[in-house]
Amino acid sequence: MDLDVLSVRSFFEQAVAAFPDEPFLIWTPDGSVITYAQAEDRIDRAANVWHTLGVRKGDRVAFMADNSPDFLIAWLGLAKIGGVLVAINTGFRAVEASYLVADSEARFALVDPKYLPLFDDVRQRAECLETVLTIGQHEDVPSFTALMDGAEPCAPPVELHGDDLISLIYTSGTTGNPKGVMQTHRNFVLTGQAYGHWMRMSRGQRIYACLPLFHINSQAYSTMGVIGIGGALVLAPRFSAGAFWDDVRKHRVNVFNFIGAMTVILSKKEPAPDDADHDVHIAYGVPALDAKIRGDIERRFGLQVISGFGMSETTFGLLEPLDEERRPGSMGVPRHHPDPSVPRTEARIVDDEGREVGPGVVGELVLRNAAMMSGYFRDPERTAEALVDGWLHTGDSAHRDADGFFFFVDRKKDIIRRRGENVSSLEVERVIERHPGVQEAAVIGVPSELTDEELLTYIVRRPGAEVRAKEIFDWCADNLAAFKVPRYLEFIDALPKTPTSKIQKALLRGTAASPGRVDRTAMV
Repeated sequence: MDLDVLSVRSFFEQAVAAFPDEPFLIWTPDGSVITYAQAEDRIDRAANVWHTLGVRKGDRVAFMADNSPDFLIAWLGLAKIGGVLVAINTGFRAVEASYLVADSEARFALVDPKYLPLFDDVRQRAECLETVLTIGQHEDVPSFTALMDGAEPCAPPVELHGDDLISLIYTSGTTGNPKGVMQTHRNFVLTGQAYGHWMRMSRGQRIYACLPLFHINSQAYSTMGVIGIGGALVLAPRFSAGAFWDDVRKHRVNVFNFIGAMTVILSKKEPAPDDADHDVHIAYGVPALDAKIRGDIERRFGLQVISGFGMSETTFGLLEPLDEERRPGSMGVPRHHPDPSVPRTEARIVDDEGREVGPGVVGELVLRNAAMMSGYFRDPERTAEALVDGWLHTGDSAHRDADGFFFFVDRKKDIIRRRGENVSSLEVERVIERHPGVQEAAVIGVPSELTDEELLTYIVRRPGAEVRAKEIFDWCADNLAAFKVPRYLEFIDALPKTPTSKIQKALLRGTAASPGRVDRTAMV
């Protein structure tokens, strides 16, 4: 396979030629169906609009929008002409959204009407932003949807290559500033070709996508995955425990992806006689579930729950074998592309000097495969730290057994996984420390009843300050996305530190809760 010629444009056009009248997109709120040929017409119109507006190959375009057919069509139209998606988490506040727009130097933005007031602030903070368009109709902002309706279904010719960028996925880092992961057309096409193979899917089957389109999961696994098999993307506005199984049954879904607590939330519903009355055969996601919880879910719902390891920096990685014995708690083994000509995935555990260690020894997980990021956008220093001699350093501690199964141990970098999102503790600490009543803050992750973690912040007040817990929680809510706001808060006299004044978070993690610990959810 020639990896240099792979592009999402040709990938989708090949699917249209093969399956023109097959469903490509099913929108769950109204059950509307868009075939591959109909989608191609809309995507070409979108490509024409972007080009007419002045978007050219390599230009970044910010999207801040909820899941919808218009989001998907506008993005694939952008990809057709080599534009680069900068999808903003819809939970972000103006400061956070402005950083992504400014860092990516996006001149254009496509925004849901509900987020337009926030983008008034973004315009002031990010001078690069020239044009804001909206999905649907709005009296004061040009409508991308209306422009599409009036455009010709003709995508301008653009020469695309495998290493051309298709998406910047911003992820939190230990410095506190998000990093723009540069994902390429090649990576997304390879993922689309492989995903159906990994999930044992066949032509025409359906993937349920309730995860947000600003996540790489929905972009690369779900969207590209259905294109790879000529299947249908069953798109929902968001994850809803109440609507989930009704959607799955009604639209004959075969596979769904999960992150965080989704499966646990679904399992907490009262058992029903029709729990296993559906067409789903595999649920894929992270984190790996406890063996008992997974067994209970599989027996009750009549499906197989598969876990693995992937990240914004690589869509390949590790995967539990589907047809072999699974190891409780394991992330699985390296996952490969079905075409043997594509370089196979390699995984190692290395020590701090980069030397591979043996079975049972904890070290850092490093990966090498054909679908890795090309680096962090305009950040050569952090790119060099992450990509060393062709190996991606994940920043996660793990070990492997003698049979090559890998097991997660802890996060080497100080990232907290909450509600399916990665949260930089340093970013949260910086926000809290801007409060005039706070001297120092330390944020750690603590176990959650929903499999991920909750945020706990330890705070040292400024001398003489009488700041209260509610004031800190409100401060965080005003300056951070909801999923970054700590759930727990505890005031202490001093933070434990090393002789070089570094906070010893390991000691904080081993500290028992004091009577003074405040639970934000108990205050509402």
